[in-house]
Amino acid sequence: MSTTIGDTPGTTYRQAITQALRDEMRSDPTVVLLGEDVGAAGGVFKVTEGLLEEFGPGRVRDTPISEVAIVGAALGAALNGLRPVAELMFADFVAVAMDQLALQIPTYRYLTGGQVKVPLVVRAVAGAGLGFAAQHSGSPVAWFMHVPGWRVVAPSTPSDAYALLRAAIRCDDPVLFFEHKALYGRRGRLDRPEAAVIGRATVVRDGDDVTIVAVSMMVERALAAAELLATRGIRAEVIDLRTLAPWDREAVLRSVRRTGRLVTVEESPRECGWGAEVVSTVAERMRPPVARVTAPSSPIPFSPALEAEWIPRPEKVVATVEALLAES
Repeated sequence: MSTTIGDTPGTTYRQAITQALRDEMRSDPTVVLLGEDVGAAGGVFKVTEGLLEEFGPGRVRDTPISEVAIVGAALGAALNGLRPVAELMFADFVAVAMDQLALQIPTYRYLTGGQVKVPLVVRAVAGAGLGFAAQHSGSPVAWFMHVPGWRVVAPSTPSDAYALLRAAIRCDDPVLFFEHKALYGRRGRLDRPEAAVIGRATVVRDGDDVTIVAVSMMVERALAAAELLATRGIRAEVIDLRTLAPWDREAVLRSVRRTGRLVTVEESPRECGWGAEVVSTVAERMRPPVARVTAPSSPIPFSPALEAEWIPRPEKVVATVEALLAES
């Protein structure tokens, strides 16, 4: 069943996240929201607008400008029976709270022998393309793939943002939920009213010549590349991983067994990116031609022209696929 929120057909990515928060807070009184400007201001990106008015300051709490305080309070709340959703205004600043994010939160359940659950969500606003420059435009999703204990989610559509956020809030393990700021205005059908399964990818375009794997904003770029490739007689299958920890190995392997080629597309520097993990996992099981499309290994430029060049473009994906086909 599809859903429309507001007067314009379709639901924005931003509205889908707001609705997921609202629905979970209505259904579970232990769900609380905290972060900088999430209450009275409705969030700097207006994702939490209206929630303070409905649920009150006891469940929607504005915090100081301190990622350490936000994440630390969320951990304490989770250990004491609540299901906190903590918002970090920019994903780049996860580094400020790295002690809690890398050492405390992901290990707590393990260190207690499973006796203590840590059901918290950290929502982090990521992504380049809007001129926020080097310290406010990063997508540090791969950092946390290296930290056992986290589930890492990065939806690309309103429907997935809604369903996966509800699944994240219900999860008894900590979840990092990356929202791409350039996607907030994207509209789509909200056709998955129930919570999704964390760790399950989806095929968003069928094809049999090459498999293209992407996540978040890069799914749009991969689909645009697939359209261009189709005009040249190349059928690309596009997989949206949706979740990076755990990521859906079987979906990727199943596709590559059929297409015989793999290209990953990621909005991050090349070194140690998540694409390297996908490519190496596939290479351990078969020997297909593989390639990675990434951003340069540099800070994200402020200049609009340079930033546009920094982000992987569909034309770069097309050129990579064509070179792979020519070599194989």
